[in-house]
Amino acid sequence: MRRLDEGTKNRQAWKSPSGGSLHRMKQFKPRLCQIVKQPDVLRRLSEPIQLASGEWSHDFIDGKLAVDDPDDFDFVGAAMLAAASEAGVEFDAVGGLVLGAVPFTFAVSQAARCKWFLIRKEPKGRGTNLWVEGARILSGTRVMLVDDVVTTGGSIQAAYERVCLEGGKVVFATTLVDRGDDASAFFASVGVPYVPLLTYGDLDIEPVRHGHQPAAAAG
Repeated sequence: MRRLDEGTKNRQAWKSPSGGSLHRMKQFKPRLCQIVKQPDVLRRLSEPIQLASGEWSHDFIDGKLAVDDPDDFDFVGAAMLAAASEAGVEFDAVGGLVLGAVPFTFAVSQAARCKWFLIRKEPKGRGTNLWVEGARILSGTRVMLVDDVVTTGGSIQAAYERVCLEGGKVVFATTLVDRGDDASAFFASVGVPYVPLLTYGDLDIEPVRHGHQPAAAAG
């Protein structure tokens, strides 16, 4: 089981004993980097692999494994909530597209004490045949979107579009790691604040570019 030595101290840093305001995002970044840079979470591969986005990279990030430990789960949830708080937004429910958004949805819901929802990639085809499970997104529902690792932003953009179709209003979006620049451009175009907790620059890895397949590492 993975543990970080600074766990207890950092948990005290992101929430005051009285339940007051969360600290600024910069106070979360050092431990976030520790969490993601663990060798079983961020792996450097000799041969490039194809990511879920269809792009290629030597670096593989297992975002869900980053929060398999309950202390890290709580910390990342608090960091995402702090990002929203620092942006000055309020929301009624948090969620995203399965499967990547699942643990982060629950982490933020627990930290914020708010409702959660999950968006299917397609309706299940029976029963109520819903796209969205959990909290119902109604007209005017203010939504925070989350994800694990964003590359081209396809999943979090699909989540945005589904929330809009359901009548909700996306007021903030975040992810554990953003490996490119496309999601930032998309959310800027629709006027939604988007703050990834970490970027490729924070992790000292190459950004993922459209249509670029990196060469194998020299042997």
